[in-house]
Amino acid sequence: MSIVLVRHGETDGNATRVLQLPDVPLNERGMRQAERLAERLQTLDITQIVCSDLLRARMTAAPIAARLGLQVETTPLLQERNFGDLRGQAYASLSSNPFAPDFAPPNGESWPVFRQRVEHAFAYIAQLRAKLSEGQLLVVTHGLVCRAMFERHIAWLEPGVPPERFHNTAVNILDPLAPFAARLANCCTHLDPADVEPLGGAA
Repeated sequence: MSIVLVRHGETDGNATRVLQLPDVPLNERGMRQAERLAERLQTLDITQIVCSDLLRARMTAAPIAARLGLQVETTPLLQERNFGDLRGQAYASLSSNPFAPDFAPPNGESWPVFRQRVEHAFAYIAQLRAKLSEGQLLVVTHGLVCRAMFERHIAWLEPGVPPERFHNTAVNILDPLAPFAARLANCCTHLDPADVEPLGGAA
């Protein structure tokens, strides 16, 4: 029994390197990625799905849930970092690096505030996993959420440091109990090479 952690499929905002608005849908490639992810995950005995309530994550979870006959539970705890007034703007148009450690977006979440929310999100995931009597828990979320979880809540047993950026629909498999060691990270073997986007920004 494991926790399966995945990032949502691609959006036009990902492709054009824009800080995304909450209601951005998957683009055509993102939909293909989500379908291929669903094909892969249907063999993993997933019995519960919890998902960010943002549209791009829900659209990623939908084909998985349909194949498995499961309902999707959504929670705002798993939302991407809120960049406030900067949402909708291209990275290149900004005068400061929005991912810098000390950057606090206007009317958005600073890194400390965001990481505190992710701490609550991971505690909730661990609670769901502990209550699950069989099968695996699937968590569908966002790139910076995955990064924050790997930085602070997931044990990294491989040489070097854990990934900071995650491909769209990348699969991560974690042990179900503390220290929640990563057994697989940032894996996209379910995708055709043309559908694995270059790693750029996060959200």
